[in-house]
Amino acid sequence: MNVLPSAEVTLQVPFFDTDMLGVVWHGHYVKYFEIARCALLESIAYDYRTMRATGYVWPVVDLQIRYLAPARFGQTLRVAVRMVEYEYRLKLAYEIRDGESKRLARGVTVQVAVAVDSGEMCFGSPPVLLERIERWRRQQA
Repeated sequence: MNVLPSAEVTLQVPFFDTDMLGVVWHGHYVKYFEIARCALLESIAYDYRTMRATGYVWPVVDLQIRYLAPARFGQTLRVAVRMVEYEYRLKLAYEIRDGESKRLARGVTVQVAVAVDSGEMCFGSPPVLLERIERWRRQQA
């Protein structure tokens, strides 16, 4: 089975995320990605608290965003995320759509495992992540 985890969250653009024209400030798209990423990580039982408790932190080392259309105050957004890679790094692909399914943005983040005790970057994903993904796959079967 080659299926990888994915998740989708729905949120409504709050006033404080917008500029005086009611358009979402570009930096908030990163926050929307993070909300979806947290949902994906929770779906495999490997949220940020669990990461740290098992000896790893996963900083974002690369972020790419392509803005296609503006999100606006009060708009309902669907933020989808899917895991693309996990063996050596955690690469996630995102897509933000409005309520009518118009694509507003897409992006990618890359995170790497760093051992909490040494502060050193790992050159492969730790066994705990691999185990969580395999457990998730068994549950999907």
